[in-house]
Amino acid sequence: MSAQIILASASPRRKELLAQINVTVLIHPVDLDETPLPNEQPLAYVQRIASEKSALCAATLNTKSAAILNSDLPVLAADTAVVIDNRILGKPKDQKDGITMLSLLSGRTHQVYTALSLRGTQHWQAVSITDVTFRNLTEVEILAYWNTGEPSDKAGGYAIQGQASLFVASINGSYSGVMGLPLFETAELLAKQGIHLLYE
Repeated sequence: MSAQIILASASPRRKELLAQINVTVLIHPVDLDETPLPNEQPLAYVQRIASEKSALCAATLNTKSAAILNSDLPVLAADTAVVIDNRILGKPKDQKDGITMLSLLSGRTHQVYTALSLRGTQHWQAVSITDVTFRNLTEVEILAYWNTGEPSDKAGGYAIQGQASLFVASINGSYSGVMGLPLFETAELLAKQGIHLLYE
């Protein structure tokens, strides 16, 4: 029997990762302004956005008919940011922005922050921070990768589970966290809610 939660995200990657640990989800994405606040640090940023996503999702559920969505289920939200030189790289605005991001990451180590927010009987939070090192990339490779269409809607302009895996020289931390949902931390939060995945 699988555990069931509400996921405040339309990300197919997060849904697939939860399915990997036998968690089924009701998808209920929310729309909010994810612009960083002035001088907001990356850690504070991802924690704030994840918390705001789960709070907005829970509040929205409370206004809907219980026949449509079971608002008694815990709500999980996440936010991922690619960070280099203490600068948050969001989703590329266009090709020029995407190429600039990948050029910045080329030959260097950056961090991927993913914050989790779980609202159930209480509100719990966790953060995964992973170091990712790219090999040196050529201009031809960067342009070719952009033209695949893969990086256009990804934080930092790349998807580690896709063709950008060719660029990753090393990773120190959570692979699933770089994908957008650190499974170790997710399981810890669900256990606090009384959902013990290997015993469900």
